[in-house]
Amino acid sequence: MATVLAGVALSGCSRTVIVDPAKDAANPECADIMLTLPDEISGAKARTTSSQGTKAWGDPNIAVLRCGVTPPGPTTDQCVSVSGVDWISKPTDDDDSTWMFTSYGRTPAVEVLVNRKAESGNDVLAAISPALAKIKPDEKCVGADDLEG
Repeated sequence: MATVLAGVALSGCSRTVIVDPAKDAANPECADIMLTLPDEISGAKARTTSSQGTKAWGDPNIAVLRCGVTPPGPTTDQCVSVSGVDWISKPTDDDDSTWMFTSYGRTPAVEVLVNRKAESGNDVLAAISPALAKIKPDEKCVGADDLEG
């Protein structure tokens, strides 16, 4: 993850966003997801990225996506549901300016880094989630209220 963040941070002024591919970026399901992602999020246009299964929006970047990351297992991290897609969310650095959202319960999994100083995570996920909704979930997030006592 550090390599991805470094590449994203260093690429703000370049034409191509340097993003390391995820382990399963060649998964055919990733190709389907990539083809249906929006060309624009909140006015920020998609940019060219350096790797298969990746996409970025904005200059500077508001969001960077990698398809084919390792699906997360059960966790106590916060989970949000946007347009029927569950996302695990957590900050990636000490100042909370970049948040990482990882799709939960779907294979392949998708990771999205959002620059919260530039855009709302909810807006980014609302734009991206419809592309993932085509993949049937194997799991869903559950909270304490969902567990039987």
